[in-house]
Amino acid sequence: MIKAAIVGFGNVGRFTFDAIMKAPDMELKFVVSSKDLDIPVPTVKSVDELKDIDVAILCLPSRKVPEVAEKLLSRGISTVDSYDIHSNIAEVRLRLDKIAKANGAKAIISAGWDPGSDSVVRALMLAMIPRGITYTNFGPGMSMGHTVAVKAIDGVKDALSMTIPAGSGVHRRMVYVELKDGADFETVAKAIKADDYFVHDETHVIEVDSVEALKDMGHGVNIFRKGVSGSTDNQRVEFNMSINNPALTAQIMVSSARAVLKQQPGCYTMIQIPPIDYLCGDTDELIRALV
Repeated sequence: MIKAAIVGFGNVGRFTFDAIMKAPDMELKFVVSSKDLDIPVPTVKSVDELKDIDVAILCLPSRKVPEVAEKLLSRGISTVDSYDIHSNIAEVRLRLDKIAKANGAKAIISAGWDPGSDSVVRALMLAMIPRGITYTNFGPGMSMGHTVAVKAIDGVKDALSMTIPAGSGVHRRMVYVELKDGADFETVAKAIKADDYFVHDETHVIEVDSVEALKDMGHGVNIFRKGVSGSTDNQRVEFNMSINNPALTAQIMVSSARAVLKQQPGCYTMIQIPPIDYLCGDTDELIRALV
């Protein structure tokens, strides 16, 4: 049995709890949370209290992931996270890779659905069609990473960031904010648009009385690639899904917690891992069923 811990117990943490409980090869040993939880698992306040576990699943805002991952990997504890700041992934992976190797630990970074499972789809499409263009169109749906980033801005009481596909890989961000008493809307809107999560996209900030009345955790993606296989033009492949955002992120991290322990020490992205490593079961039986 894989002995796991969940670090953080927000939306993703709760779905991760559910996914581990359904996994036949995993045992949840600890949950790290600042809140008192009514769950049948020991709860601790700090990752410093974790012991006798194989892997820690980090259900944290992306900006907190590198520091916590470094602390755990330095203790020889393997980690999985869903770090989603695309522009920083390669740099953070290299940093964690050195720490993991130095301490005999393993990590999978950015094990969500994008980056994550969508990255695997894009890699496979590239193998199928080496020359061409891939378009990734998200939504419409709630972006957890963007929503968390808005909630961290001074003056914001609650927030919802919706991703609206404009086509050809271009997206519009619709950000709904519920302000704290005395907060200035123009100041908040300016800070949101200047944040790294939003600075590259068309972003609209709208003040509302109640964010809770708007929330829907559904999301989705359409990925298609058109190009050339060998010397044959007009090859096109397409992938679509419609999902509950935190539930799928949680399931991918739990599957990655299984996969990470099968690797050599170091830090990996999902595209570096054999797909069969994510699965529970006998290797030969899986090959017979899937190949």
